[in-house]
Amino acid sequence: MADKKQTFEASLQELEKIVRRLENGDLALEESLKLFEDGVKLSRECQERLNQAERRIEVLLKDEDGNPTLQPINTEDLREETESKVKRRIVFKDEDEYETPF
Repeated sequence: MADKKQTFEASLQELEKIVRRLENGDLALEESLKLFEDGVKLSRECQERLNQAERRIEVLLKDEDGNPTLQPINTEDLREETESKVKRRIVFKDEDEYETPF
């Protein structure tokens, strides 16, 4: 399980490992439940760290009167940094491929 002192990036990497293990589907039920619980804890911890970072940014972006100021953010730069390392592909079957039970 995650150490409270590890970095956000280390926690996120550990969470990704848990997700991959669960997606493999070759674990016993009890082990799957334990990993799921660990993943939820890590997810909540990561979300709280993100919330704290957002609050810090909001404080840093206030003007001299304490009023929030808007700073333009290039969304393309954000996508490159946050893009998942695990690529997933969803394949949809054509409706004709499904057999109807009637």
